[in-house]
Amino acid sequence: MIMQSKSIRYKAIISSDWSECLAPGGPFDLISFNYPELTPRLETIFKQYTGNLISLGEAARQIKELLPNPIAENQMDAYLDHCFATYPGVPELIQWCLNRDILFMINTTGMTGYFQRILAKGLLPEIPLLSAHPLIRYPKKNSDPVHIYSLFEIEDKAKNTAAAIKAHQIPPNKIIIMGDSGGDGPHFEWGAKVNAFLIGSMTKPSLENYCLTRNIKINFKFGSAYAPGQDRDLKKEMQVNFMGLSPCIKEVLV
Repeated sequence: MIMQSKSIRYKAIISSDWSECLAPGGPFDLISFNYPELTPRLETIFKQYTGNLISLGEAARQIKELLPNPIAENQMDAYLDHCFATYPGVPELIQWCLNRDILFMINTTGMTGYFQRILAKGLLPEIPLLSAHPLIRYPKKNSDPVHIYSLFEIEDKAKNTAAAIKAHQIPPNKIIIMGDSGGDGPHFEWGAKVNAFLIGSMTKPSLENYCLTRNIKINFKFGSAYAPGQDRDLKKEMQVNFMGLSPCIKEVLV
């Protein structure tokens, strides 16, 4: 599928995290699938940077050192064939937004190549803009997003959203930021400064704490919200249909 978004005049934007926000998996699951012996170390790295204990750049450096070889396209495809999942209603919500000229931007610390292969395999609707880490990135294909922003640190989420808003001339009152953990904290902090509408999805204590200590109001919480020390309830999360967000989005953006 060839992306057609360059000619569309978008009237609003949703800039959303992916892992544990729109999909149940983590950004390093694709590595664990191919190199299961790395799983304990990868889980530690994930918790450290989403809890704002180490930078994303440091996390990427450690992962690059752990990988015996780069993840090839066939390895990525094998992972997607066995494991790809979103929360219910996520593809439909993305399409719902696109049908209303709402620019849907995935803004994630996940790997660029993961989304390139998702789109090449037709597992999601068109994603006009992608902001992701280039640790894994494949040669360009027609199915790629119109523009891919490189994200090296979690602070780049805000920079890339701002760049997208400027490029597409999005009005300042038509911005939604969505995230789940402390790794989205700087994005929320920037969003609060520009009066964006902030949505916590499957909200973790690390995001709650980040916002609380900086007097940032999360405008709307969707799906499960976790207390400190509470384990994730994946079964409960997978009962949440993200089309349930459409009335909120419509009220804010349409």
